[in-house]
Amino acid sequence: MNQVVLLAFNGDPMCFMHVLLNALDMDGKGTTARIILEGASTKLIPELTRDGSPLVKLYEQAKSRGLLEGACRACSNKMGTLEAARTEGLRLLDDLSGHPSVERYREAGFEIITF
Repeated sequence: MNQVVLLAFNGDPMCFMHVLLNALDMDGKGTTARIILEGASTKLIPELTRDGSPLVKLYEQAKSRGLLEGACRACSNKMGTLEAARTEGLRLLDDLSGHPSVERYREAGFEIITF
C-alpha cells in the first residue's frame, strides 16, 4: 500500500490549498495520505475554520476523511496558534524536541513530500 505524508511548511494559503487538494486526490485514489502542519503553515490554523475562507471546504473534507495527522506543537506555539490547534482538535506532534519526527514516518514506510 502507498503511504504519503505531506509536510506543509509554507504559510501561504494558496500553497496549503494545494496540500489539501493533493491529499484528497491521493486518498480518493487509494493512497494513505496524511497532512502535517509544520513551520509557518501552523499560522493558518485559525484560517481553516474562518467563515469565508477558501480553505474551509477542502479542510473539512480532509478532516472528515481522517487525513490530518496533526500540527507541530513547537511551531504552533511560536506562531500563536497552539490554542486554536487544540480547539480544532488537531493532534499536537512533538516527539522530536517539540516537533514531529519525520524519521518516524519514513521508518513506517511513508513517502515524505514537503510543501
